[in-house]
Amino acid sequence: MEQTLAALEAVVLVETLRTSRWLYAAFSAAHIAAIGLLFGATVPLALRFLGLWSGIPREAVVRVLVPMATLGFVLAILSGLLLFSVRAREYADVGVFQVKLLLIAAGVLSAVAAHTNHGLWLRAASRRSLSVHALVSLVCWSGALICGRLIAFADT
Repeated sequence: MEQTLAALEAVVLVETLRTSRWLYAAFSAAHIAAIGLLFGATVPLALRFLGLWSGIPREAVVRVLVPMATLGFVLAILSGLLLFSVRAREYADVGVFQVKLLLIAAGVLSAVAAHTNHGLWLRAASRRSLSVHALVSLVCWSGALICGRLIAFADT
């Protein structure tokens, strides 16, 4: 594993990112924007599943927020991988980073399971099923967000 992480750190793009203050800052800002998009879509979606804004049709909310959450997730993964790669060997050993990855995996698995079981637009989902998914989503994405921020304060 150590060799793989060292090889990742040695990629030319990663070396460039490591030595360029402004390029690193740009990818860091992109990562924050992507997380904002992901979190900004998943929270209202989860709250709708928990019963808020019941006057707005569920499918309308899902059709708008699911693609936005997906886009935010993809951009966060891409930018996050680059940021991780700069200090991959150090970050891989940080406990709070490992917890963040577990929370992200749980959030993704929950979303994939919900859409697999109930269809892309979740038409077949019961209120109870959506409530469970909403709570899992809120815990996972909030936890990942908090852990991500705590990485800066972890001993590396």
